[in-house]
Amino acid sequence: MAPTIRSPFRRTLALMASAAILAQAGVSGIAYAQTAPETTAPGVTAPAPATPTPTPTPTPTPTPPAPAAPQQTAPIQAAVPNTGPASVADLAEGLLDAVVNISTSQKVKDDEGAGPAPRAPDGSPFQEFFNDFFNKQQGNKGGNHNVSSLGSGFVIDPAGYIVTNNHVIEGADDIEINFANGSKLKAKLIGTDTKTDLSVLKVEPKTPLKSVKFGDSSTMRIGDWVMAIGNPFGFGGSVTVGIISGRGRNINAGPYDNFIQTDAAINKGNSGGPLFNMKGEVIGINTAIISPSGGSIGIGFSVPSELASGVVDQLREYGETRRGWLGVRIQPVTDDIADSLGLDTAKGALVAGVIKGGPVDDGSIKAGDVILKFDGKTVSEMRDLPRVVAESTVGKEVDVVVLRDGKEQTVKVKLGRLEDSDQAAASGDAVPDGSQDDGVITPDPGENNDMDQPDTGDQAKPAPDTPDQHKGQVSPDAATPKNVLGLSLSLLSAETRKAFGIAESVDGVVVTEVTPGSASAEKGLKPGDVIVEVAQEFMKSPDAIAAKVQALKQEGRRNAQLMIASANGDLRFVAVPME
Repeated sequence: MAPTIRSPFRRTLALMASAAILAQAGVSGIAYAQTAPETTAPGVTAPAPATPTPTPTPTPTPTPPAPAAPQQTAPIQAAVPNTGPASVADLAEGLLDAVVNISTSQKVKDDEGAGPAPRAPDGSPFQEFFNDFFNKQQGNKGGNHNVSSLGSGFVIDPAGYIVTNNHVIEGADDIEINFANGSKLKAKLIGTDTKTDLSVLKVEPKTPLKSVKFGDSSTMRIGDWVMAIGNPFGFGGSVTVGIISGRGRNINAGPYDNFIQTDAAINKGNSGGPLFNMKGEVIGINTAIISPSGGSIGIGFSVPSELASGVVDQLREYGETRRGWLGVRIQPVTDDIADSLGLDTAKGALVAGVIKGGPVDDGSIKAGDVILKFDGKTVSEMRDLPRVVAESTVGKEVDVVVLRDGKEQTVKVKLGRLEDSDQAAASGDAVPDGSQDDGVITPDPGENNDMDQPDTGDQAKPAPDTPDQHKGQVSPDAATPKNVLGLSLSLLSAETRKAFGIAESVDGVVVTEVTPGSASAEKGLKPGDVIVEVAQEFMKSPDAIAAKVQALKQEGRRNAQLMIASANGDLRFVAVPME
């Protein structure tokens, strides 16, 4: 059979037509991919991709489908940027008139802190002018001059009640309120509370003032928008916006620290100004900043309204605060103590002692209890308790949930008034420095979180500094020392009481020596301490302590909770590892 011969011309024409069709599809696909992310004005359709001229073929080339254009328009319109966050101009406009500038002045003697006047070197060409100037200054010595300062505040009542920080007006002889409309009024101090740094002032306006109200700061969340208005650097009313960066901050400013942290710019002069939520309610009072330069670095702190509103109400009504008082000494629940008590986590406030004559001296709350809830409010950590107690009504009967002997119990207590604790102080059972400032008695921040420093009474003699000072002073017949947990223990006797200056009211087992480097030494135990309880059981002898520690080990406990009494009877709890 003869081979089939095809015309070279026809084959070439077919290949060219195929290439044209493929090229058209490829170019069209690339064009659409490239135009998809491009941004165009709203309502303007992106230009269609160019269509290449096809090589003449017997069949005309089809065009791209028309519906493709609307599919490109939707993503292009979604990518158009908006005009920025919603404006707070309307909100700020309605609040600016309620925020005031507070100007104070204080008379200070010119010679306060003044030293001898400098003198120019003899023979100096400026000696005459130099000495003449300072001689005039010395001639005015003993006079007074005014020192002025500026701060912020806000009106909470159209009748003229104004809230600010205590440190804004502290020590002022004259307080003047400058309003947004340029008017000025003299103010008098109604009441102040140094523990929360809040003060209430009063002016006498001729017409009702623009005022703002407190909101509920407890509903605010981290990330919520807030707005601060104040008088930074004396510029006048200024508005800044930010978010809540944190809650419950403790900056060691006072016993009830529970600050809101915000990144809204707060500077010098903003103190006492309001922090608003987006409803125009005051949810904080701007009080402090952290800054190495004095300017805002985005870390500002505000007293939350949930704390401030109650204090302000009391200052308006009584001119002072009337806080609840529980009458206990407390210390933190550490991980070791939590383990020794069988708690799953470290929480609550550990009662280290009860004040004689206080509200719970009736035995309703005992040393060794862990307070978990107070009047329905959870006590997550030690510093929560002073705040919730202080905020409670004096004389109110409340339910307190405590952990006692490994079980939760609910007891009822009737609160006293914090100022009544002065009577307890007079009886010698209060903190030596007289600081009854938190509704409970908190631990001294010194070494080992001791509850109190030894009193200077007749029974409180200096405890020994080292074991060597009293070696040989304890008679052999007192008891044979027993070593437990790195502690040499002995019965209390007349000799041991005299040797370590231990009061007659203290009972338990005395520590005569502490092994250096032991777990007990690391926990701060020292000779002269008295072990009163181990795991909430009273200890009468060194053998009883040894047996109890062994029993705890068999139960799988890692720490032994010891109630320790100082020489004068002050109590604290220490969890000593048994491993």
